[in-house]
Amino acid sequence: MLKVALPIRFGIAITAGLIAYFLVLALFGLHTNPLYSLFNGVITGFGIYEAIKYYKLSKGKDFEYGDGFAVGIVTGFVSTILFTAFFALYAANLNPDFLDKMIGRWETTYNTSLGSVVFVVAIMGFATSAVLTLSFMQLFKQSWNPKKKSTKNIS
Repeated sequence: MLKVALPIRFGIAITAGLIAYFLVLALFGLHTNPLYSLFNGVITGFGIYEAIKYYKLSKGKDFEYGDGFAVGIVTGFVSTILFTAFFALYAANLNPDFLDKMIGRWETTYNTSLGSVVFVVAIMGFATSAVLTLSFMQLFKQSWNPKKKSTKNIS
């Protein structure tokens, strides 16, 4: 049960952080600048790290790499799906001029629709989740280095 509930809980928390950050940027009119989306990786990374850490603490010595990896991936994918749904709702219904402002420079040369932008947002979230999970699992995995054996000279 913990393996399913934990990623969903942390995924929802990450989504809340991403939505809050997006809306704060929108409040100041900065949400159309893609540069500010770099901080989304920090929010997502913190949530994935905390989910894996919490799972490892709850498992103790029974923690396995595959289970920790699954917790991180599911956490990231849940938050990506939820945030992508919010983003699609925002861009299509709440602020229909959003896409024109965000990709106005490229609109003359490329035909960019809402669906393609939402698809890119989802792919970016999935890729970020996978890379961050793989990175964090390097911190949480058990070392395979053999322990030094004490050698005593018997004379």
